[in-house]
Amino acid sequence: MQPTGRLALHWKVLIALILGVLAGAAVNEFWTADTWKQMGVADPKAFIAGKPSDANSPTLAAEAAKIVKLANTFVGDLFLRGLRFIAIPVVFFSLVVAVAGVGDLRKVGRVGVKAVLWFLFTMTVSVAIALAIALLVRPGSFVSESAREALLAANASEAAVRIKAAQELPVTGAAYLFQYLLDIVPANPFVALAGGPMLQVLSAAILFGIGLTMIPKESAEVAVRFCSAAGDAVMALVRLVLLLSPYAVFCLSSRFIADVGPEALVSLLVFCLSVIGGLAAIVFVFQPLMLLAVTPRDNKIGLRRFVRGMAPAFTLAFSSSSSSATLPATIQCTRDGLGVPADIANFVCPLGSTLNMDGTALYQVLSVLFLAELFGVELTLAQHLTVGVMAIVVAIGSPGLPGASVVMMSVVLDAVGVPVEGVAIILAVDRLLDMCRTVANVSGDAVSAVAVASSEGRMGRSLPPSP
Repeated sequence: MQPTGRLALHWKVLIALILGVLAGAAVNEFWTADTWKQMGVADPKAFIAGKPSDANSPTLAAEAAKIVKLANTFVGDLFLRGLRFIAIPVVFFSLVVAVAGVGDLRKVGRVGVKAVLWFLFTMTVSVAIALAIALLVRPGSFVSESAREALLAANASEAAVRIKAAQELPVTGAAYLFQYLLDIVPANPFVALAGGPMLQVLSAAILFGIGLTMIPKESAEVAVRFCSAAGDAVMALVRLVLLLSPYAVFCLSSRFIADVGPEALVSLLVFCLSVIGGLAAIVFVFQPLMLLAVTPRDNKIGLRRFVRGMAPAFTLAFSSSSSSATLPATIQCTRDGLGVPADIANFVCPLGSTLNMDGTALYQVLSVLFLAELFGVELTLAQHLTVGVMAIVVAIGSPGLPGASVVMMSVVLDAVGVPVEGVAIILAVDRLLDMCRTVANVSGDAVSAVAVASSEGRMGRSLPPSP
């Protein structure tokens, strides 16, 4: 229970977002290159980066502005780094405890199969929603040619980096399949835990948990107790990170708007609204309906209970744009807010943070079809279906980290003949939409955990405390 008179965290984050957007718009409008020149700074990038430049003779005001900008970046990056710090430990420890706690390998396999099938189902529905919105709204028709060229030019350099990264991936046919399967197994588990792909962390944890089920119970209990205590300690750190989230959201949102300008949002307004509307349909319509369909008659989870129980995780997902970093809060909210048993939440949620990307799948489809219309590329029905299938495939393979889906988007664009340079247009608003789609990804993980727990006849009846 929160003390009377105190704002809930999600309201603080919302207020911080609004203030950040307003501050960023003001900076973008009034703080121009001429402003820096008046302060003796002809090369702002070198000045802010601390690089020597003969073009700069900064005044005291310029030094103060530099400190403010660096502090803004520091708070946002500190928040994101704190989230990444807790992401891998909580995935590893929670999965080890979950697998070892089940004990029966057949049960582990059954729960895993149910989870994966549910992931595929929800992502397929997300793709269908995206296709419907793209065909009905046609957001690409609302962007003028001049706005398109301006957006392409503004983000050309960053787009080139993302495109190059995508070109280095084996993403077609058997090459992609075998590489994907090989990447699941880490060559060195310690390297994976030190910062390797999340998929390798998942497999290392599952294999270690399976190993614990194959040794004497007395020995296994020691390792399980250690992993359980370590997982609880990491969960406790989540509360400390959450305290920083309103300030981080202000800094991240103000930085984003200051860099791209509000005109970028205006130019792509219909596209943004289409994506956000589709994500809202997933989170507030489709997923609650699924909860009502799968939960027991005497323990239904409606929209209000769902949103109230998952509010802290939604807040963190929106702030961080990372489903992996949000994982500790996702597990905690799924257990305490929705009544999912700990062993199932600890197993399904980490698995979902890598394999279940409802929001990313919808975003991929809408983005590709938006760019196809923008560039005048006519897609056949077969190509629309190809976009949908590939969106699911690349969403599964996309790391649960900020901006990762843009790299994978280049793969889908190339497959259907849409200019990959269009990524530069999407980059203008990707950060904002990344924050929104991460909420849908996290929400999908929680719903999947509820569905699996319900199919096992193990749903609890606890309600979250009143805010």
